[in-house]
Amino acid sequence: MDPGARDTARRGGLSRFLVLYVALYGAYGFLSPILPGFLAARGLEPGQIGTLLAAAGALRLVIGPLAGAFADRSRAGRPVLAASIALAGLAVLAHLPGVGFWQLLGPALLYAAGTAAPAPLADALALAAARGGAVFQYGWVRAAGSAGFIAATGAAGWLIAASGLWAALVASGGLFIAASGAALALPVREGEQNGPMPWHNFAVLLRLPRFLRVVFAASLVVGAHAMHDGFAMILWRAAGIGAGTAGLLWSGSVAAEVLVFLFAGPWLLARIGLPAGIAVAALAGALRWAALASTTAIPVLAGAEVLHGLSFALLHLACLGLIEAATPPERRATALALYGTLGLGLSGVLATLASGALFGAFGAPAFWAMAAMSLAALPLVPGLRDG
Repeated sequence: MDPGARDTARRGGLSRFLVLYVALYGAYGFLSPILPGFLAARGLEPGQIGTLLAAAGALRLVIGPLAGAFADRSRAGRPVLAASIALAGLAVLAHLPGVGFWQLLGPALLYAAGTAAPAPLADALALAAARGGAVFQYGWVRAAGSAGFIAATGAAGWLIAASGLWAALVASGGLFIAASGAALALPVREGEQNGPMPWHNFAVLLRLPRFLRVVFAASLVVGAHAMHDGFAMILWRAAGIGAGTAGLLWSGSVAAEVLVFLFAGPWLLARIGLPAGIAVAALAGALRWAALASTTAIPVLAGAEVLHGLSFALLHLACLGLIEAATPPERRATALALYGTLGLGLSGVLATLASGALFGAFGAPAFWAMAAMSLAALPLVPGLRDG
């Protein structure tokens, strides 16, 4: 980066966004891979885990879009983001004394409330500060978050081996609270006025056919990740794969994510176009879930996890590009909240709920259903093109 570009990025708050994304996604990295295992260790059956995760996802459906619309209307992005992340950290720590479904339901719902808004709000703030790449590239901060996730996931395996599952939850809660402070340090945007009421934002966005197709296609491809997020670690542990190796497998998926966010994704999308990027993501997801349905051989699993770079990171870049093209800037936080919580969240709730029952009944072969779900996004791709 030349000195002029470096100074522009500094004034745009690049370093502060990097700190936020590393801390936020590091907190997710300590918790996300081990939460189903923690719940299982505290006495929950697969169906109960699916029900609890689905209930948490349902709560996000309500809170996420309202938080995004409130941020658009009142310029409250930073404080809402900081408060949400702090609540998530406290909720993680509240899991520690819980045993059984009913004792863990409350902390799970608090965690859902806290994590409904951070990802879309952080993305909306970062995209606005990046100014279409004139100040910095969104992929830089998102890749930093993925790198934080990798480091935390690797550290979680070490912590679990040394002290038990509870230590990873403590580390996650601490990082969430640190990320809350980082959110308050983000640059303040000037010159904005209060916008229309949230309901008007929703109505305008829901009348945009291209936006709705993006959300629906993404909901199928990302929703198909639900069984992996909920039960991959349990499947691998039952197959005799240790916590350290499982952590490395999960980290490999996010390492591929970093490479796609930084290099491969922008390069590929510039050549094939944003709609085709969603098609590639859907095909990669189907191949990934087919592999998990078929084997627990570590070399195959490692290759399947690398496909996460396409099934998620490429999809996310393509969707953000399409959403920027299809929605007005003054409704961007609302659009991203609908994309990130209502669209993906509704699919996630349904897929997670189904995953608990399917995995409990069939085990690994249940991943074939996720492969079919990912492929179902392909007919939507033609309708995402311009015109």
